[in-house]
Amino acid sequence: MNININRKSILVLTVSILLCQAAGIIGKFIVSPESLIWYEYLFKPALTPTDWLFQGVWVILYLLMGVSLYLVLQKDSPVSKKFALIIFGSQLLLNILLVPVFFGLKSTIGGLIISILLWMSLCLMLYKFYKITIPAALLIIPSVLWSAYLVGLNLTFWMLNSTHWVFWSFKQNLH
Repeated sequence: MNININRKSILVLTVSILLCQAAGIIGKFIVSPESLIWYEYLFKPALTPTDWLFQGVWVILYLLMGVSLYLVLQKDSPVSKKFALIIFGSQLLLNILLVPVFFGLKSTIGGLIISILLWMSLCLMLYKFYKITIPAALLIIPSVLWSAYLVGLNLTFWMLNSTHWVFWSFKQNLH
């Protein structure tokens, strides 16, 4: 890989990382502390991570996304980067929306839908980045795996806390 390290490259890398980290920060500022109280009363899946672990994973994933974006931006590629960058922006927007929808709107089904869309967009981004530069794609793999976990987690949150699902499950167990 031939990447020149100069002031412009350092600036692009810094902006790429800060852009991704901003996605996580924006979501946290949109949600009120009162919305977090709602979360405390939800039935939680057994594999729900602690808050500090959850937040730490996101910081690392956003860092990897930023470096991945930088590698794509620096790569001279015969493959068009335009669609890959649109997908990147879409998944970043979905990352921003996930916290306000789940916590702010108190919507487990909304969180599930967004997490599914996020996982799909990350898979597509992984493929597009792979066509441009393999190292950038490799840095996206942890995000794809984490978002797959989020789909399962959000599905379980929805199932455990949805009155429709709870009543259906209860009814099925009576038979």
